[in-house]
Amino acid sequence: MRSTLPDRSTAWRAVQRRDRAFDGRFVYAVSSTHVFCRPSCSSRRPTRSRVEFFGSPADAERAGYRACKRCRPTSAAASNIDRAVARACEYLTMHADERVTLASLSGEVGVSAFHLQRAFKRAMGISPREYRDAERQRRLAQRLRQGDTVSRATYEAGFGSSSRVYERASRSMGMTPATMRRGGIGERIQFSIVDSPLGRVLGAYTERGVCAVAIGQDDQALEAEFREGFPRAEIHAAGQAIHEWITAIVRGIDGDSASPAIPLDARGTAFQWRVWSALQQIPRGTTLSYSEVAKRIGQPTAVRAVARACATNPVALVIPCHRVVRDDGGLGGYRWGIDRKKELLDREARRG
Repeated sequence: MRSTLPDRSTAWRAVQRRDRAFDGRFVYAVSSTHVFCRPSCSSRRPTRSRVEFFGSPADAERAGYRACKRCRPTSAAASNIDRAVARACEYLTMHADERVTLASLSGEVGVSAFHLQRAFKRAMGISPREYRDAERQRRLAQRLRQGDTVSRATYEAGFGSSSRVYERASRSMGMTPATMRRGGIGERIQFSIVDSPLGRVLGAYTERGVCAVAIGQDDQALEAEFREGFPRAEIHAAGQAIHEWITAIVRGIDGDSASPAIPLDARGTAFQWRVWSALQQIPRGTTLSYSEVAKRIGQPTAVRAVARACATNPVALVIPCHRVVRDDGGLGGYRWGIDRKKELLDREARRG
């Protein structure tokens, strides 16, 4: 392993979280056992005062430590399974319109079905079957927007039954296929603009969940930009009644952990949702770099694509794209202003 040792506080947080995104960047050694491990090792967490960090297994061995038999930090197995997951993603994308079983997929990438299922779910947050379904939904939405008939789009996207398409699409795309083909006509959206510690927050929602969150200072500008994103939907201001989802978003800025779960009705590609799902798993008070997120979703070379997915996140705060920073620790960009990003991270760091 090439030495890419992060600062000690970041390394220790990775060990505490057993964060697989840091596997390969460093190992940690425990003085009381004379053993070194990967950051993701499932062994009991050591006391901080007994831990030493090394940029590579070779460095740890030269210091007199031996490799853990549980996580095998000198083995290439972990990188091999990561590559297998990446190949599985590519294969599922290319064959989304075909029936792909777990057994056939494991044969394509050269990993047992059991290990592939576990590694895929760990890296992507969804199963191979769910990934394929998301890719088919993306193809269906793309063809409908291009003007294909519902029946043709259904067939070309790999669905065999239009009734099941309607059931799934209304959940994942936020509207029925026929409604999407008409450009969203008839979609009903309500929105509120409320005050928050970061300025004014616009929250919009359908009956299924929150579809847009934006931050700014000017109510008219926020509303105008929001309406541009939904040009043919039926949009109404919610008036004085503030929905509990919007209240929960604002309370979350101040670290209210008692807020209810916020359902989402946001639309994105399969890749975007893989990134957004990874962002939702970043604990409050911590950050990941763009390259770490790319590695976490099984595509370590897709750093720029990850950055674009963060920049196009339609539901700020609910999907915490502000928790992604540059590899050098710099804050990077933020659609709603770098000062707001810093304020958010400072607030979360104080409350943990």
